[in-house]
Amino acid sequence: MAKGFFTDTSVCIGCKACEVACKQWNQLPDDGFFFTGMSYDNTAHLGASTWRHVAFVERPVPLGGQVTGVGRFSLLLESDVCKHCVRAGCLEACPTGAITRTEFGTVYVQPDVCNGCGYCVPACPFGVIDRRADDGRAWKCTLCYDRLKGGLEPACAKTCPTGSIGFGDTEELRAKAYERLAQVRRAGLKEAWIYGDTAESQPGTEGLHAFFLIVGRPELYNLPSDPVVPTKKAGQSWRAMGLASVGVVAAAVGAVLSHR
Repeated sequence: MAKGFFTDTSVCIGCKACEVACKQWNQLPDDGFFFTGMSYDNTAHLGASTWRHVAFVERPVPLGGQVTGVGRFSLLLESDVCKHCVRAGCLEACPTGAITRTEFGTVYVQPDVCNGCGYCVPACPFGVIDRRADDGRAWKCTLCYDRLKGGLEPACAKTCPTGSIGFGDTEELRAKAYERLAQVRRAGLKEAWIYGDTAESQPGTEGLHAFFLIVGRPELYNLPSDPVVPTKKAGQSWRAMGLASVGVVAAAVGAVLSHR
């Protein structure tokens, strides 16, 4: 049975307990202690040493029906993570077999097989996977694969105090996500919707194993509106190249004939 995350951003309080739990369990290094200039966000983005990232997004105009916010500003919070795509660009780009699909349907990087080539980095449409400076190998969220094998939930979901991060079977999570969406919309947040749960809603990755309830456009959360795995466009690229080649040959033949 496929496992995954459903992250409900509407109940995230920005405590960063998920970030801390992820770092502690996976023994990840800190990201440095410096001012990022990004509101209260001290980690800035996902990376090789940040597998969970709580984004703070300040908006100049409050969301419709939202009662929180100071003056003419409101704050969106989102705990971001690897999406464990149904069709994963990083997995398809890996030449060594270091990136695999687990028995839980998740995408896992085997550190003892990774050679640090970096092909996976540009292949991720979400900019999730990254190489660590010290050894050059690629790292990202494993969905706590070691905990899953022991029958435990991922550290981030276990630690979340508000239930913003839900973990379980993807089909059950999807049902819960749409129940929650209906509640949120009834409460007045008409901008709310589910991001990336199925192949129909996100054909470029054929769906995600980590999907989100968001209350605004994806771009506000630094999420692409139409992510596409590079290999999905490979056929289109080859066809375009073929047509271009035919055009070049035709032009060359025309030039030769015109000078006879």
